[in-house]
Amino acid sequence: MFPLYQKSGTRRDQARQLIRDLETRGAKAFPAFLECLSGCGYQDLADLLQKENQTSPHHPGRLPPVDLPIYNPIDIRRPDRVPGPQPKEVPLHPGESNVFPAPSPGERETDCRTRRTRRDSLQTYKMDASPCGLCLIINNVEFRQLSDRSGSDIDCDKLERRFRSLNFIVTVRRNLKQKQIKMELSSLAKKDHSGYDCCVVVLLSHGAEVSHNRFPGAVYGVDALPVPVQLITNYLNGQNCPSLQSKPKLFFIQACGGDEKDTGFEVSPDEVEPRPGGADDQMDAIPTSSSSDSLSTSDEPDARTSLPTPSDILVSYSTFPGYVSWRDTQAGSWYVENLDRILEENAATDDLVTMLMMVNDVVSQNSAKGLYKQMPGSFNFLRKHLYFQAPPGSRSPA
Repeated sequence: MFPLYQKSGTRRDQARQLIRDLETRGAKAFPAFLECLSGCGYQDLADLLQKENQTSPHHPGRLPPVDLPIYNPIDIRRPDRVPGPQPKEVPLHPGESNVFPAPSPGERETDCRTRRTRRDSLQTYKMDASPCGLCLIINNVEFRQLSDRSGSDIDCDKLERRFRSLNFIVTVRRNLKQKQIKMELSSLAKKDHSGYDCCVVVLLSHGAEVSHNRFPGAVYGVDALPVPVQLITNYLNGQNCPSLQSKPKLFFIQACGGDEKDTGFEVSPDEVEPRPGGADDQMDAIPTSSSSDSLSTSDEPDARTSLPTPSDILVSYSTFPGYVSWRDTQAGSWYVENLDRILEENAATDDLVTMLMMVNDVVSQNSAKGLYKQMPGSFNFLRKHLYFQAPPGSRSPA
């Protein structure tokens, strides 16, 4: 029987010893043991123990006869194929026949996730004020110690018309020195923007790579002194301009991010459609500056040594930090030309970030002098989708 009871003598003696041991474990121990033996295929052993229990002389604690359960195989067929009446569906709410109706046979394999309603978690900035906001364009063309920026007036005219069509009040300032740039930004920050939904700053100038801890690059005044981009954005952040808190602040910078030229890399002809640059492509670069003295802001009351988190700010650069930005003296810069065109064609239907990716794609396919490339990009700290007001006569987003 079991190794533990082999020393008890005959098979009958072993059975008696097992029964006596089970008696000490309560009235339910023996029936439970027999049920376990039957379920495991030891029916002959269960019958032996049952017979021995019934034929043994009665004494206190003797176990009564046990009726062993009858085991039937479990029907593992699909519920919809089991014969007989099916359970009635009970509605979860009174008055409803069935809250979750059973799918038809053709729908049984459909992923349940398709029944969920998708919801875009990103909200949209309020952009319905009239006027929508203020737009400041600083256009530096004639420099004392640097080359003039021929073609920049073309860029300025395009963007002035474009942002006016998007319902912005546009102010243009031309040929500003470093200190004058700071004064214009400070004046913009001190205005009351409570009645507006957005603020735009456009900077057209020479530029270079400078030391930074947030936004790279700097733009130059016509006196060849730099204003770092991180300082420019700081004028309009939520701390220095409370009336623009939680509202989008947009900066578009046509300037070099350094003096390195990008020759690109070879790709399949099917990957891009090459576009030649203008007949007279020039750079908006000057030698790299890393002097911390030239970036001092101790004389500016609106400047902050420790910058707060730049929420609701987007800075769009005409080129990747460290690289030159190309400008055609007859048609204007690659970046502004395509930014203006894409805003004209898509502002009524697409959000700003999507349109900037369109600009990136088009500009990246241009080539200066048949060799050099340019890659725009942006530092995006917006928290919501941004849709400009559709110009009159344009198609509104669906």
